[in-house]
Amino acid sequence: MIDRRTLLGATVAAGAAASLPAQPPAMPAWPPKEGIRLWPGRPPGAQATLPTPSLQLHGTAAQPDLQLRGVAEPMVYVLRPARPNGIGLLTIPGGGYAYEAVSHEGLDVAARFNAMGYTIFLLAYRLPGDGWQHRSDVPLQDAQRAIRLIRAGARGLGVDPRRIGLLGFSAGGHLAASLTTAYGEGVYAPVDAADRLSARPDFSGLMYAVTTLRIPGTHRGSRDLLLGPDPAPALVDHRSPVLHVDAQTPPCFLLQAFDDNVVPPSCSEEWMAACRAQNVPVEAHLIRSGGHGFGVGLPDSNPGSLWPQLFDRWARGVPG
Repeated sequence: MIDRRTLLGATVAAGAAASLPAQPPAMPAWPPKEGIRLWPGRPPGAQATLPTPSLQLHGTAAQPDLQLRGVAEPMVYVLRPARPNGIGLLTIPGGGYAYEAVSHEGLDVAARFNAMGYTIFLLAYRLPGDGWQHRSDVPLQDAQRAIRLIRAGARGLGVDPRRIGLLGFSAGGHLAASLTTAYGEGVYAPVDAADRLSARPDFSGLMYAVTTLRIPGTHRGSRDLLLGPDPAPALVDHRSPVLHVDAQTPPCFLLQAFDDNVVPPSCSEEWMAACRAQNVPVEAHLIRSGGHGFGVGLPDSNPGSLWPQLFDRWARGVPG
């Protein structure tokens, strides 16, 4: 039996709890314990003064957003599964080339795919607005070098050198798309034997990715930070990877929501059309809702929450 006084007290307590502020997000563990330096000395295009690294925590307790800025020493962090399936994924977080969302588009993605047996290589790449020479080449330099180092050390890393793919998100998706089409572009001078290996990914996952820098149809912030102010039209086109899809482009997997108000959904639609025009295998999942930057955090009620399972089945079927 519950009397009136008990019921009234419970109601007041519930109201007080509801009025409490939301719990702040907990700081994710960063950096991961195992990492590989990309460059044996100073990275290409380094100025006398290097950027100062910083971490900023945003978001909510349910989805913390740990933002990495000022990358001075680019790294690829290795997150190993308990039961490796031999497939490696170079994971590239987004952030508009202003920062890198290393929690919900990095660590959270790694945890989900580690559980399915994938070895995750989380890329902490240099940001083009931090004073490096040849700013439009800087992220691609790091991505190419990362793939080559992973291939060079594949045996010790527990992956098949012919089964190394990409997962890129937003501006990190632009970098993934750039690597998908410009894997052979000479953007840095070779530094060791690893640079004799191919930087071509075996398959590419482009998650709500920026695939063009032409206006309209792009994310203006990513374009401005990568190319700088008033870029020449030739440079815009050179760094618009959708214009460079060809018959040698690896198989691609696309994911985007139609209500994405940051990166136009046309970025995915145009990439799909470019792949089909070149007979490149492409799988596309364009979902009704989900917005932008959801990583692996969509609610179970959203069919798009199943994208990791869909990607897993697709990636396992890509010929090695």
